[in-house]
Formats: sequence, C-alpha cells, structure tokens
Amino acid sequence: MATLALIIPACDEAEVIADTLDGLPAGMFAQVIVAVNGSRDATAAIARARGASVVEIAERGYGAACLAAMDLVEADIVLFLQADGSEDASEAPLLVEPLLRGTADLVLGSRTLGEALPGALLPHQRFGNFVATALIRGLYGHTYSDLGPFRALRTSTLRSLGMRDRNFGWTVEMQVRALQQGLRVQEVPVRYGLRQAGTPKVAGRWDASLRAGWVILTTVARLRLGR
Repeated sequence: MATLALIIPACDEAEVIADTLDGLPAGMFAQVIVAVNGSRDATAAIARARGASVVEIAERGYGAACLAAMDLVEADIVLFLQADGSEDASEAPLLVEPLLRGTADLVLGSRTLGEALPGALLPHQRFGNFVATALIRGLYGHTYSDLGPFRALRTSTLRSLGMRDRNFGWTVEMQVRALQQGLRVQEVPVRYGLRQAGTPKVAGRWDASLRAGWVILTTVARLRLGR
C-alpha cells in the first residue's frame, strides 16, 4: 500500500488545530505535517502535543507554508487539508483512489460538486471561483469546477511541478501547472462545512477576498506567459 502524508497549513489556528488533528482517521496517514507560518499564538505547540510533525517559518502565506512542509514529506502520496475543520479528512480515500488506480495524477476535492453547508461558500467566493475557472477554461480548454484546497497527488508529481507561489496563488498555480505538464486531473465531490473556530483569513473578509482574487487571476496570467 502507498503511504500517505497530510500537510495542514496553519496560521493562528490555536482555537481549532487540536480538534482538526484529533478528528483525523486513526492510522490513515503515515505523516501529519502542520506547517505553521507566521503564527502569533500557540498553534505550533498544540500541534506538537497532538503528535504532529511541525515546521515553522516566519513568513505568512499559504504557499510559503506548503513549500516548507514539502521538504519533510517522505510518504508516497501527499494530501493538503485546511486547519479550520471545514474539510472532512475521512474523505481522503476518495481523493487517493484515482491515484492508486492510475487514472489520475492530481485529484481535487470539489466543494461545488459536493455538499457545501449553507454559508460555507460565500457569494464572493463562488464568484471568484467562477471567474478564475472561466479564465483557465479560456486559456487551456479545461473546465475546473473549483479551486478547493483539499487535494491529493503523488509526492514525486508534486515535486516535479516546480511550485513557487508563496501566497494565495498556490492552489491555482498547481492546477495550471498540471495542465501545462499534461497531467491527468480529476475532481471528486467532497463535503465542505463552516470554520469550526477562530478568525477566517480570507473567506469572511471582503478586503482579503479581493486581494486573494487578484493574486489568483494574476497567477493564472503569469503562468500563461511562462513566468
């Protein structure tokens, strides 16, 4: 059997990280890596107390956290999960199965194809998804339904993508680079719930959402230009 590593980027998630880690299915993941980036609270200490491997960097940024965590991965397959409890780690086999069957190289958990609880995906998130996926469709001819962060791919594939974005553009960069490299991409429906505790970094704030949306769109454009 292939071994699984789980990467959980976490910035100031002390209120929820314990519940997220305690809720992981027992024995499913050979590695659980919490990437703590720029936190000013006890996120790292709580994660260590729960038995997770922790990598800490001072830089705030989703992509920066993911890149730092990649250096620790030793398992065959790596999954990414949000720290806020909005995603269900027990659905990981849905993402891993196409990789094991050899029918996909990158599997994305789609919140829009799945079941999103009322209020979990706000109108500006849905609109941003629509604009970004429409741009990708126009440039690359591939239709994504979502830019959801819950995803899985083989560790060797991840390292071959040449990921660079250190902020909100990480997820869309991965999806665009996968198309540029001719990888087989599959989306599977997943459940998406409300943040369990703490303060949203993006979704609940219009200003942060607008900045994230701009970063996502410029990331798509930059990659199209080969930058």
